[in-house]
Amino acid sequence: MGDGITTTRPRWGILALLFAISGVTYMDRVNISVTARQMMPAYGMTDQDMGYVFSAFVFGYALCQIPGGRLGDRWGARVVLACALVWWSLCTVLSAVVATLPLASLVGTVGALVLVRFLLGVGESVALPNFNRAVADWMPPGRRGLGIGIAIGGIGIGAAITPPLASWVMVNYHWQSVFYLSAAMGLVVAVFWVLCSRDRLPAGRSVTGGAAAIPWRHILRSRSLWWLVGSYACLGYVAYIYMSWFYLYLVNVRGIDLLRGGWLAAGPFLAILLFCPLGGWVTDYLVPLLGLRKARLSIGMLGMALAGGLIAIGAWVESQTLAIVCLSLGAGWLYFTVGAYWSVTTDLSKTHAGTLSGVMNTGANVGGIISPSLTPWLADHFGWTASLLVAAGIAFCGGLMWMNVDPAERMRE
Repeated sequence: MGDGITTTRPRWGILALLFAISGVTYMDRVNISVTARQMMPAYGMTDQDMGYVFSAFVFGYALCQIPGGRLGDRWGARVVLACALVWWSLCTVLSAVVATLPLASLVGTVGALVLVRFLLGVGESVALPNFNRAVADWMPPGRRGLGIGIAIGGIGIGAAITPPLASWVMVNYHWQSVFYLSAAMGLVVAVFWVLCSRDRLPAGRSVTGGAAAIPWRHILRSRSLWWLVGSYACLGYVAYIYMSWFYLYLVNVRGIDLLRGGWLAAGPFLAILLFCPLGGWVTDYLVPLLGLRKARLSIGMLGMALAGGLIAIGAWVESQTLAIVCLSLGAGWLYFTVGAYWSVTTDLSKTHAGTLSGVMNTGANVGGIISPSLTPWLADHFGWTASLLVAAGIAFCGGLMWMNVDPAERMRE
């Protein structure tokens, strides 16, 4: 009983810090979708050029998911996340001054920006797998869905405040100031993380996974894991439309002015802030009632299906208000599933939760690599309605894939 009492407060403190880091990560990736409005004409960039820049971030992010998760399993989340925060804050500053870098004279401004955003993605790649590593270590089995839901729910606050804040800063100062502000906030959070986090329970027992060999044979043969990866790739495709194009969709397609668009673009991320921890709590609540598989599957299928339906409605309707409400709720239901997704990686193997999280999140970012570039291409050729309907169909497919996922398929530790 004593251990449970003494570890409760540190557990929630760790979650609060992860929530803050999550907010910073999404501030650093969403800010460019707002500044693009002024950055693009300043650099003579087209929508397709900006699509390449968006995709470069996701490519770096996807490429290093598994190494990032492995680093957490080996060294613990404290050191890994501290180094990553400094790395991606530096890359955020470089995004603001990319035209002045010597690299820009060699590969052009667009090429230099692509490289900087790729390196930003490399830095941020360690974040979510290490969130799951920390949650697997610190939270009891019956609270892990809620734990990862709270940690990743920081996406909502970071991405929600970024469009209105970045729009205000951009209009009143200059678009480069948005990147400076984001970097400063990242460094502040890094200081708090270093000072307040730890990789040991109060009793002194290490919570890191150590150097246990990764059972790659079992991972590669896990039917459930690969269906989970495929489903999460579908979620990633849809999610990156919100991260990359939603603000510009409101301004350029729906005809909303810059500042009002900044506020309205926060809608999906406020929904994420609410729905992400709610979905994690619900999946934990359902486990003793329905069993592990049904509890995870029901949340995954329901959330993805509702997300697809609401996105389809939002794409079709003419009313600006109804479209924004439906698209915002679509994002909320999309992230309602996140607790179930990430909990399954821990269900399959707690020891290798960071590595498995990296494998799964690689899938999300394969979808994310495709989405930022394919979305404007589809919009140019078939219209934005068709582009969003494709995203809705992909969300439905992701929900159906849950039928092949069995969290009880334990891997050898």
